[in-house]
Amino acid sequence: MAQRKTAIQFGKYLAGGNLYFWSGYAIFALGYSVLHLWWLWAKIAADAVGWTLNYLAQRCWAFNSDHPRLSEMQHVSRYLFIETIGFILDYAIIAGLKAVGITPYIGFFISAGFFTVWSFLWYKYWVFPEEKT
Repeated sequence: MAQRKTAIQFGKYLAGGNLYFWSGYAIFALGYSVLHLWWLWAKIAADAVGWTLNYLAQRCWAFNSDHPRLSEMQHVSRYLFIETIGFILDYAIIAGLKAVGITPYIGFFISAGFFTVWSFLWYKYWVFPEEKT
């Protein structure tokens, strides 16, 4: 039963993550390729929208619990803390890949692969933990 619940939760998490990824990817493409912004500014705009959509999807759907252990401000604070660390790592990954000649468009996918596992574990056990029954 617990494995099934985790599998369903992971599926919901992936749907929320896809919302974040594809909305961010579209905004990045608009900023970087259409508006010709520096990749960093385009990525910041993409992440601002992506973070907001992702938080709502994860908190209200994937990790929604009838028995939350934390207040909404604690969830938001933890989310912002772990996403800030992820933000630094993500930008380092994309900048490092760009420095060796890999386009930021490909860097998005490489970074997303890492953060698929990273974020799920942090969200499940620390950002949105369930009350122990």
